[in-house]
Amino acid sequence: MNGSQSSPIAPASTGHGVSLREAFHVWLRVAALSFGGPAGQIAVMHRILVEEKRWVSESRFLHALNYCMLLPGPEAQQLATYMGWLMHRTLGGLMAGGLFILPGVLAIMALSWIYALYGNVGFVAALFFGLKAAVLAIVLEAVMRIGRRALKNRVLIGIAAAAFVAIFFLDVPFPLIILSAGIIGFAGARAGLPQFVVGGQGRAGEADDNLLGEELPAHARPDTARSMRIAVLWLALWLTPVLVLVLTLGAGDVFGQIAIFFSKMAMVTFGGAYAVLAYVAQQAVDTYGWLRPGEMLDGLGMAETTPGPLIMVLQFVGFMAAFRDSGMLHPLVAGTLGGLLATWVTFAPCFLWIFLGAPYIETLRGNRSLGGALTAITAAVVGVILNLAIWFGIHTIFEETLGVAWGPFGFDAPVWASVDPWALLLSAAALVAMFRFRIGMLLTLAGTSAAGIALYAIGAIG
Repeated sequence: MNGSQSSPIAPASTGHGVSLREAFHVWLRVAALSFGGPAGQIAVMHRILVEEKRWVSESRFLHALNYCMLLPGPEAQQLATYMGWLMHRTLGGLMAGGLFILPGVLAIMALSWIYALYGNVGFVAALFFGLKAAVLAIVLEAVMRIGRRALKNRVLIGIAAAAFVAIFFLDVPFPLIILSAGIIGFAGARAGLPQFVVGGQGRAGEADDNLLGEELPAHARPDTARSMRIAVLWLALWLTPVLVLVLTLGAGDVFGQIAIFFSKMAMVTFGGAYAVLAYVAQQAVDTYGWLRPGEMLDGLGMAETTPGPLIMVLQFVGFMAAFRDSGMLHPLVAGTLGGLLATWVTFAPCFLWIFLGAPYIETLRGNRSLGGALTAITAAVVGVILNLAIWFGIHTIFEETLGVAWGPFGFDAPVWASVDPWALLLSAAALVAMFRFRIGMLLTLAGTSAAGIALYAIGAIG
């Protein structure tokens, strides 16, 4: 790579030999295959970028992944942005990150229209009843996949368990759990504890196996003036719509509420959709009245069946909020604008985190202390996702819950008499299909959806 410091959106030097046209087709393929939640999406990127195309090395890919897992927001989308930026500067990052979410934006919007118009009528309601049953199995599988990758020793298992207890029983805020885990991992790595030491930074000859190489590209070198320009630009792109809506419509207007709430979520959604969905559901149902109980599960079912990050469920929340409080606008127009607004304030910060922080993270490759912090944070996220799996299980299978408190401990317990036998049966079938017979996510979702429609057809569910 040459040392030219041209415009940040200019193509990277052609030392790696990958053109923007070729990169566009690769990122389009990644976007089309981005099913299965973050674990599946990361696996797809690894297979294509590291093993098939050999754009980057294993160690560089994992270093970028660890940074993205530390950030708020969807780690898979941010990883795509990081890799696109590393290969083709800002334009490459915009292309990779934008294409990653575009199919999901279009699909969730179409499904939101259908849900808003027909969701409580006939077979459409039955379809989403079936989807919710499969979501439980999908979340549990996510716990297993991430747990096998992250919990490599008893100390990390202990961190995951502590995180679960903290969030499920003590209602400790997720950012505090992440911060505590990061401090523990950082200190443990600095002390040389082997439990926090990540794998080696690469194997011999690895630089020869990939097109980018192991040297730091010219555009990836930290530059304070450039960082300031990036910060000002992306903060303006992110927050200007928020300020305009709040100043013109007021903070109490539904669009002002969407802009403010999801901007806050963009800063605390560590661990992606699974980690914060319970909180978003609680606020959307109890505080704002945007959704009815159980509808968040319907939204997650949509996000699970479409390509793109699971955090796209927030577009559904924004759509339904504005649809039900449309003011002078047609409800579908208001819902569309609300969904797009929620999407914008959710993903604009993701580009900010990458374009601002990636050059500095690139210079830290091989830093053991940072690696230890990221290792501990990943373990804590496993505990948080387990909390969400239990939350989903309770609200999918039982129609009622009861708050239980004992000293500082408290949680929502299911009312056993309120069990929904058909939801229990479909959830059990989805678990058997995915864990026993290794049936894929899409086929499982299709099967439970078809079962929901069949149950409606015979009058078993309303």
